[in-house]
Amino acid sequence: MPRLLLLSILACAAQAQIASWITTQDLSRKMAPQPTLPWSAVRSEIPTLTLDPAARFQKMLGLGASLEPTTCWNLSRLDDAARREVLSRLLSSTEGAGMNLMRICIGTPDFTGDPWYTYNDVPDGETDPNIERFSIEKDRRYILPVLKQALKMKPDLLFYASPWSPPAWMKTSRSLLGGSLAPGHYAAYARYFVKFVQAYQKEGIPIHAVTVQNEPGVDRLTQAPRMHYPSCRYSGAQERDFIRDHLGPALRRAALKTEIWSYDHNFNEKASGDDPGIEYPATVLSDPKAAPFVSGVGFHGYEGRPDGMARFHERFPGVPIYFTEGSVFGVRGMLKLLDILRNWASSYNAWVIMIDEKKGPNNGPFPPSRTIITLDSPSRAVTYHADYYFYSQVMRYVARGAVRIVSTDPPGGLKSVAFANPDGGTVLVVVNPANAEQAFQVAVRDKSFGAVLPPQAVGTYVWKQ
Repeated sequence: MPRLLLLSILACAAQAQIASWITTQDLSRKMAPQPTLPWSAVRSEIPTLTLDPAARFQKMLGLGASLEPTTCWNLSRLDDAARREVLSRLLSSTEGAGMNLMRICIGTPDFTGDPWYTYNDVPDGETDPNIERFSIEKDRRYILPVLKQALKMKPDLLFYASPWSPPAWMKTSRSLLGGSLAPGHYAAYARYFVKFVQAYQKEGIPIHAVTVQNEPGVDRLTQAPRMHYPSCRYSGAQERDFIRDHLGPALRRAALKTEIWSYDHNFNEKASGDDPGIEYPATVLSDPKAAPFVSGVGFHGYEGRPDGMARFHERFPGVPIYFTEGSVFGVRGMLKLLDILRNWASSYNAWVIMIDEKKGPNNGPFPPSRTIITLDSPSRAVTYHADYYFYSQVMRYVARGAVRIVSTDPPGGLKSVAFANPDGGTVLVVVNPANAEQAFQVAVRDKSFGAVLPPQAVGTYVWKQ
């Protein structure tokens, strides 16, 4: 469809109703507002992206990233005004990315500049089954202040939390770096979770949900020393027993509303190496006594395909699916993000928001990929990369409680995802990965609007019916 013909169709409309914004890979446009687009009749000769608002899928809990130690440390290095500016650009739903769901850590993950710790570390050879020496004191230096400031700026911000390891004395390895949770310490570890939720709640930070273990198929102590970092291996049966007999009842006895999300690992369907596959959470949810304690299943995106989540949904259609870790990069990454959302994910969380110019701090073995924000330590300057703006094209406009609706893409490589927001509005996100601009129309029942998306770009279109 020639661009001039499409623009002439747009000019004939009596009233413009669709707001839109565009970001390009080269950042020549960064969340750039476009002229409003008018409704018109559907034209058969135009490549058509069709929406069906009546065909509805998952409800969204939230979209965001992580406030893990690396990001919190880099934020803490800024003065208050600069830190407030960065947090506003992450959290604001009018001027920023609109993030409303954040992953935090129970103890330290691999991404930190501090020695690895939990909240109940005791000298070698000692134990603390009643968790009497529990303390979140180490989080007070820079993690809690950042979380509190973020929550003050966005009171409806939700946090879910994941551990990388139980305390070493609870484990078969007697180390944070691997092994499994020893059966004799299941009850103590459940108490540990309760103490964590209560301690953070006392600090004014409610914990919406916890996962039992980050990537429970991993035991880093069995690998080369350069690959060591906090980890703990579970089987699906072990997590099932821990949730059913200990963690679920402990949270209930403490009258805590914190949810339990199972799994927190990759969406590959079949087991492969360190990746247990979706039979792991299926084992948990197939148990009639464990399943009532589970409010969702978390998936990562490092192995397998997003449709593994759809296969899981087919088996457990009443269980919410959350995408708990996995950043995407560039326009091609945005295709994956849309694929994640089109495969039943009720959330999306990127991993690590901010590194410095040395790609740190990071005590773990994995060199970080580009994050959405970079801090230059000497100047304290903050750079926002293309992925920040790409995320904003989705996160700013898809509200909590939005429901995904059907969007059928035209030929030519455009990819889309669409949502009905709680306020009655519709949000459509379209990605053009091609090296040429693409003209198309969006058909909704008996009317349409036309649009042109530049090469290597993401467009967001918002309207009310």
